[in-house]
Amino acid sequence: MHRHVAVQTADFDLSHEAGLLAQACDQVGAVVSFTGHVRAWGEGSVALELEHYPGMTERSIGAMMDAVAERFGLIGVRVVHRVGLLPVGQQIVLVAVAARHRHAAFQGCECLMDWLKTQAPFWKKEVTTQGGQWVDARVQDDDALARWGVAGVQANSAG
Repeated sequence: MHRHVAVQTADFDLSHEAGLLAQACDQVGAVVSFTGHVRAWGEGSVALELEHYPGMTERSIGAMMDAVAERFGLIGVRVVHRVGLLPVGQQIVLVAVAARHRHAAFQGCECLMDWLKTQAPFWKKEVTTQGGQWVDARVQDDDALARWGVAGVQANSAG
C-alpha cells in the first residue's frame, strides 16, 4: 500500500497529491479526496493556529491511516496537515485515498477525516481581532467518529 503523511507549514497542491495516488499502481479505480479550509467561526475571525508534537503526530496519523486502509481495502492513502498560523480561507488538511472501487474510496476518505478530526494530536487556537482562544473538542465530532465504530475521547459537552 502507498502511504504518506506530512505535517508541514507549507501549503499543498491537491492535484499533485491526488496524482501521486492515481499512479500508485494499475489497480487504482478511484481516488477520493477531502480538502479542509480554515473558516471564519465568528465575528472578527482572523486565523487558526495549530501546534503539534513532531514525530508523535505523524505516528498517530499513520496508525489511523493503516487501520482505515485495512478496513476499506485501500490501495493508497495520503494525509497532509498544516500547522502554524493559518489565515481564514487557507487550506489546512488534505485526506486523499485510492481504492479499486469508488464506494470503498468514499467511505475510507470520510472515515479517516472523522478520525483525524477527533483523535489527531493537534492543539488549535482560534485567533480573532480580540485575541486568541484554545479550541475544545466537540461532541458532534466524537459522534461522527462513533458511527464508524471507533471510540473517541468523549468531548466536554460545554465545548
